[in-house]
Amino acid sequence: MEEELPVQVLYLTNNLRLISQISEVLADIGQPDCKLINPCVIDKDGKLTKWMSSLTDNTEMFMSSDKILTLVDPNQKILDDYVNIIQ
Repeated sequence: MEEELPVQVLYLTNNLRLISQISEVLADIGQPDCKLINPCVIDKDGKLTKWMSSLTDNTEMFMSSDKILTLVDPNQKILDDYVNIIQ
């Protein structure tokens, strides 16, 4: 059985707020070292939309951790909305 990855809210250096399952990947310095699975954007009203869904059907995306200012646990409402969107 595959282990569930943690769901985190990411606040990025460009002020974008995402919610995603996240895992660390081994990478060379300067290469993306975070794998985001089913990332969604959280808008200023708390509404979620799949990140870059107008550009790609990919559900896994990679990002350098230096683009992330902080990671926090989502509140229950955001988590419930996220689960509903990714199912």
